[in-house]
Amino acid sequence: MRIDISGHQMDVTQALRDCVNDKLGKLSKHFEQHLDARVILSVDKLDQKAEATLHTPGKTLYADAIASDMYAAIDLLIDKLDRLVLKQKEKTKDHHRGDSAARSDSFG
Repeated sequence: MRIDISGHQMDVTQALRDCVNDKLGKLSKHFEQHLDARVILSVDKLDQKAEATLHTPGKTLYADAIASDMYAAIDLLIDKLDRLVLKQKEKTKDHHRGDSAARSDSFG
């Protein structure tokens, strides 16, 4: 998984980079293919915002989260992305290839 992390109106520390890399790395277990992610961390007055764009096979997923702490915003972002990834994976799954009576030897 290739992850591009940038900061808007803030410096991205190594601890923030490690946190994002660890948490986004867990999302790659859902796909066998190579994924690309772009994460933007920003500060707007008192709000900390984390945005991510995840390029999956067949679709581009986007999520954002706002919290008072950057680590909390990253956690919320990862939760949203995890739900989106599972939803996308379920949509792309071939539901017509299961075992059926017509394909088994016991038919007829």
